[in-house]
Amino acid sequence: MDGRLGYVREMTANGGVGRDEAAEVERRARVARGWDEVAEGYDAYFVPRFAPWLRAGVDAITDGVLPDGPILVPCCGTFPEVEPLIERFPDRELVGIDLSAGMVRLARSRVEGHPQVSVVEGDAATLDPQWSGRCGAVVSVFGLQQLPDPEQAVRSWLAVLRPGGRLSVVYWPSKTEDDGPFAVMADVVRAQVPAGDSSWEGRLAIALVDAGGVVLRDAELSFPMTHADAATYFDAANRAGSLRALGIARGDEFMARLRDEFLEKAPTGEWTHHPRARILVVQR
Repeated sequence: MDGRLGYVREMTANGGVGRDEAAEVERRARVARGWDEVAEGYDAYFVPRFAPWLRAGVDAITDGVLPDGPILVPCCGTFPEVEPLIERFPDRELVGIDLSAGMVRLARSRVEGHPQVSVVEGDAATLDPQWSGRCGAVVSVFGLQQLPDPEQAVRSWLAVLRPGGRLSVVYWPSKTEDDGPFAVMADVVRAQVPAGDSSWEGRLAIALVDAGGVVLRDAELSFPMTHADAATYFDAANRAGSLRALGIARGDEFMARLRDEFLEKAPTGEWTHHPRARILVVQR
């Protein structure tokens, strides 16, 4: 689910990898429902603000010659990647995959009139075996940090590539900034909800190399982002973003208290910050 904030995994998970099957099914349903409810607001508020990172993720597969085959976009959300991908690859089959029915509905609306593009409702954490060894590229922007096992996910994404194919992954690490709304929100949430295990971040590149990939780039990406004020940001995150799953789990009264705590710690007025994402570009 592209663009969703780095702390979403901590808020929606309750122990991380290794939970029993019933708990994992419940977690997936809660996450999907949260994104179903906010799909339109997310597309309106967050997608434009995340555009520079999205463009960088797409650019990373265009500076060389890709082998034939589809380009997959796991965790596509409302599929904003599709416009720059069509610009660069007008005749290539493009496939978006997302767990949220609400996101898929908007994504399908976005790709109408482009017969070479399709959107699949499904779990992008492990790609369907039908894609194995067939694809020219995989691009995923801001979905990886939400998945229960990111290491397994990137191995699955690498496995669908043809030799010479490229994987471009942009994700929010556990720490995106030292101050700013992401940092303040993370502090407020962690006081109420234990942080998830983020040790996987240090193992991603190793996992990809072990799976036969060659790391071409491993870097930070930072761009400015502006919100009218702290209340606007919190309400967008709650009603149109990553806080919705937490709100579903904890209820409106909990979220109202969380909002008060966030506003107490936040500055007044317009709020510009420079969050840091990570990009990994790997060739098979």
